[in-house]
Amino acid sequence: MNDSIKIGLDAKRIVRNGTGLGSYGRTLANDLAAMEELNLLLYAPDKGRDDLRGQVPERRNLSYCYPKGLYTMPFCKALWRTKGMVGQMVEDGVQVFHGLSGELPVGIRKRGIKTVVTIHDLIFMRHPEYYNSIDVKIYTRKFHHALREADRIVAISECTKRDICELGGVDPSRVDVIYQSCAQRFSDSPDERGLWRVRQKYGLPDRYILNVGSIEQRKNVLLAVKALHRLPEDVSLVIVGRRTPYADEVVKYVNETGLCGRVLILHGVPDEDLPALYRMADMFVYPSRYEGFGIPIIEAIRLGLPVVACTGSCLEEAGGPDSLYVAPDDDEAMAHAISKVLFGAEGRQQRIERSMTYVQRFENTGAAQRFADLYREML
Repeated sequence: MNDSIKIGLDAKRIVRNGTGLGSYGRTLANDLAAMEELNLLLYAPDKGRDDLRGQVPERRNLSYCYPKGLYTMPFCKALWRTKGMVGQMVEDGVQVFHGLSGELPVGIRKRGIKTVVTIHDLIFMRHPEYYNSIDVKIYTRKFHHALREADRIVAISECTKRDICELGGVDPSRVDVIYQSCAQRFSDSPDERGLWRVRQKYGLPDRYILNVGSIEQRKNVLLAVKALHRLPEDVSLVIVGRRTPYADEVVKYVNETGLCGRVLILHGVPDEDLPALYRMADMFVYPSRYEGFGIPIIEAIRLGLPVVACTGSCLEEAGGPDSLYVAPDDDEAMAHAISKVLFGAEGRQQRIERSMTYVQRFENTGAAQRFADLYREML
């Protein structure tokens, strides 16, 4: 490994976040580790969750790095990530540091370490109504700081690139678009035994449409719930995501409108069960009002599902021209679109096949190879 390049990765989300930024980091780290010329050092403020950390196992060219000295004190972990981590990276001989979640530590440019930052979305600026006002200020400050520190800026979609340029005043030539990869497990079809196990475990209905993602106001899953009133009574909706106050709003609506037997909400679903949940569904619905990319759409298509999503952000970019898109407040249009892709609908299989061809651009090795090339260019 004498000729290897030392790459530092911000691993906080890798060891702490079950979905979203965590999935992005774990998929990319594993794909990068397949390249023997890269020596990956993953910097995390603590060991986080064993189950998440275990998805990116240490190996010959990948190891975790944690705070040392006074920075091991609980109240110093945030300070270590913003400042102390830089000194540790200098000692470790890191040549390029990649901020995987839109942040870079203070002073890293002055210490001579090249930097890449991935920015996933600027929803907190585009739609601040979905955030606490203090969080908006903190996220905005971190965003502008990252723009100042970064040698290279990466957006996960053309939509996010436009937002970076507009809201950050950045020249488009400074921003590369590298699409987010989809984990390999969403290419492998579960066997019949695996499907049966998951169906029994969650008590899944015979026929259902699926939604996966955090159950929050911006994700707008209530639109899909309302669409059920206009769909056949044997069609149910299965919602997978963490519990939030918005989830309670959804439950209240379901109870008040007689949909209790047609809506199943699942929390704490492990990653290994998701492919089977996708595979047994009629179709996938993703009514989010705004996203940086929308990786669940890619996951669904790769497992053979047609998709209905909403207009207004990047979801057309993720799902391609053969998925269907409706306005985020039009439940009648949502129901109509869903009915056009349910089992038995005319043209359903052709739509799925064309969509699967479209999402081949998001195959696993694409993002890792482009980042590896980018790291080399910077040196």
